Amino acid sequence: MKKILGISLMLMMVFALLTGCATAPAPAAPAATEAPAATEAPTATEQMPAERTVIKFAAQADSTPATQAVVDAYNASQELYTVEWIDMTNDSGAMREQILTSMQAGSSDYDVLSMDVVWAGEFAAAGYIAPIDQLMQADGLKISQFNAGSMTAGNYSAKQYTLPFFPDLGLLYFRKDIVSTEDAAKLVSGDYTYADLQAMAEKYMGQGGTTDGIVFQAKLYEGLVCNLTEYTAGWTDVEGGLVALKAMVDSPASPVDILNYSEGETHNSFIKGASVFARNWPYQWGMIASDGTISQDVVDVAPLPGGSTVGGWLLGINKNSVNQEGAWDFMKFVATQGQKIMSVQGGYLPGYNEMLTDADVIAANAMLSMPGFQNALASTISRPVSAHYSETSDAIMNAAHAYLSGEMELTAAVDAITAALAN
Repeated sequence: MKKILGISLMLMMVFALLTGCATAPAPAAPAATEAPAATEAPTATEQMPAERTVIKFAAQADSTPATQAVVDAYNASQELYTVEWIDMTNDSGAMREQILTSMQAGSSDYDVLSMDVVWAGEFAAAGYIAPIDQLMQADGLKISQFNAGSMTAGNYSAKQYTLPFFPDLGLLYFRKDIVSTEDAAKLVSGDYTYADLQAMAEKYMGQGGTTDGIVFQAKLYEGLVCNLTEYTAGWTDVEGGLVALKAMVDSPASPVDILNYSEGETHNSFIKGASVFARNWPYQWGMIASDGTISQDVVDVAPLPGGSTVGGWLLGINKNSVNQEGAWDFMKFVATQGQKIMSVQGGYLPGYNEMLTDADVIAANAMLSMPGFQNALASTISRPVSAHYSETSDAIMNAAHAYLSGEMELTAAVDAITAALAN
């Protein structure tokens, strides 16, 4: 009997080794006439803690601690997922090409993507990013809770594909030590037209040591598309917008070489005290403090008459992600709770409207305490959302610049821009 049991035990040990059992066999029990009572095997959870699913987040390099802080905060709150930030280049064009190459190959290298606002239409049309309407509805999120322009930029064929990562927006800067209290109040409220603005620029130019009434971006480049987005009130009045923009270009209040102005020429003029009004982005506020010959005390900001063009970055989910549930969970966190971290630790503008009145967020960004800035954030609009944005943008800027320089008739420019918008 003992010999039989010994052989049986040896056969059992050989079988266990051949089947790749994860645990070593227990020492042989003393021979007995009856087998000991079986004990319940430990579950897989008891044997080894489950590993968290890795979510890969492709986002541009960040010179502030904000992006890493929001990733760390999410990971600390999690039992299911761990986010790994794939640090991309700050060269927007190079980053787009890198992401496109991955997407075109059907890769799941990235789960959540950070995208320039003008990429969303292209990525959505190509089927590279997943729609999020049902995910938003399931979690009780509404489009109205987020920056309007950012959400429009990520809406393609009546489907929502993105949430804001951090928005940027066009602003009207003006010298409140020159502009009357009455006119300043009108500007800050947003209750004025481009004709009103042109009249003010012509009225106040030359005062307070200025030489120009107004400066803006009218060079043959993307900045012209942003300005025309505002003049056309989000492309709702192409002809009216072109006429108003040409009137401003031809006004004596604008520099004679305004058709060569980009952001650089614009901020140089304003921060050095040469112009009364300037259309530019929020970064100019910091330049006034660091490099300006004027001080922030004499400057205020206002929304633009047709709405303020939104810039910045969006978040989307790779359609090929094998972790879409986790990707959405992280993306939702960044776009809601994470917006406070991004604002406080990085100075980024929040795309989640609830954060616009948060005391800590306002303390981290002085512009948020300015009524004109808040009004601008509430009236953001998007550049064209196109499956072929680069071609659309080129066609718009070429036709607009040709009209503004007198090389194309109004009707031809309107037709060319309307055709480009339809693509």
